[in-house]
Amino acid sequence: MENQNQVHVFATWKVKEGQVENVLNILKTVHDESIQENGNLFYKVHQSNSDKNIILLFEGYTNETAVAAHRNSSYFQNLILGHIVPLLDNREIVLATPVPYL
Repeated sequence: MENQNQVHVFATWKVKEGQVENVLNILKTVHDESIQENGNLFYKVHQSNSDKNIILLFEGYTNETAVAAHRNSSYFQNLILGHIVPLLDNREIVLATPVPYL
C-alpha cells in the first residue's frame, strides 16, 4: 500500500553567477502553478541571507502521489527541468515525512 503520509520537499539550489533574478522570475510561475495542485499544501521560496545565489524551496504535499504528480506536470518539466536546472551550479533535494509526535 502506498504511503499516505504528508511529504515535505527541501531543495537547495546554487544558482550560477548572474542568473538568480532569472531563476526567481521563473519560480514565480512555478509557485503559482504549484499551489493550485490538488495535493499541494504549500510552496515556499527562500533566498539565503548570506549568499544571494542560494535559493531554498520548502514544499508540502499530501502524499507521495501528489509529489509525483507535481514532478510529472508539464510546467515542472518545462520550467524547472528545461529552464531552471541549466541555470544552476548545484541542486540538492531531500524528501521527508514529518514526525507526527514532535
